[in-house]
Amino acid sequence: MLNDLFPNVDWELMWEATRETIYMTTVSTALTFIIGLLLGILLFLTSPTQLWANKLVNLLTGSLVNIFRSIPFIILVILLIPFTKFMLGSIRGANAALPALIIGAAPFYARMVLIALREIDKGVIEAARSMGAKTWTIIWKVLIPESLPALISGITVTAVALVGYTAMAGVIGAGGLGNLAFMDGFQRSRNDVTFVATVLVLVIVFIIQIIGDFITSKTDKR
Repeated sequence: MLNDLFPNVDWELMWEATRETIYMTTVSTALTFIIGLLLGILLFLTSPTQLWANKLVNLLTGSLVNIFRSIPFIILVILLIPFTKFMLGSIRGANAALPALIIGAAPFYARMVLIALREIDKGVIEAARSMGAKTWTIIWKVLIPESLPALISGITVTAVALVGYTAMAGVIGAGGLGNLAFMDGFQRSRNDVTFVATVLVLVIVFIIQIIGDFITSKTDKR
């Protein structure tokens, strides 16, 4: 039945491309969460009146985040080709897409982390400080727990964006559904291949959004 509807689709290749897209999205989302969280916390704590208030560190970190957040992803992929080749020895395949995915998404998520932390009631932080809590205790016991729903919501949005990034990376040979849709679908005028790849990308996005919304609702105690 499927072969009749989509005569040009090689289902083995399609499932392999789907696995590559899921792999790229999962790994890059996990590393983006860690790096973005660290950058966001650093931006928050080094801002004026905060525990690590430091104008220079805040300015440098903020500038770094803004620069990489502003570069269009497809241009970032091209700029990072020498770095990717040096690190991984190749610019093709799912692993080769990871540096660009992480560097492109982490600054975006860092800004979302900063916004989430700024929404925390200052009284809660001051209360922890007045009781003699150390900085790392405040981070783990106050900042992260209080902002957790927003952090999860933010990484959900970022993960959805990363699915789109994997599709763009696929255009230059990074593998995944984007690569299959472009190389085997668009360039060979096989519209059914492009259509199926697009549907599978949408399914992945919907699943990520559903999981993210569920976790967010479970962690929101308001």
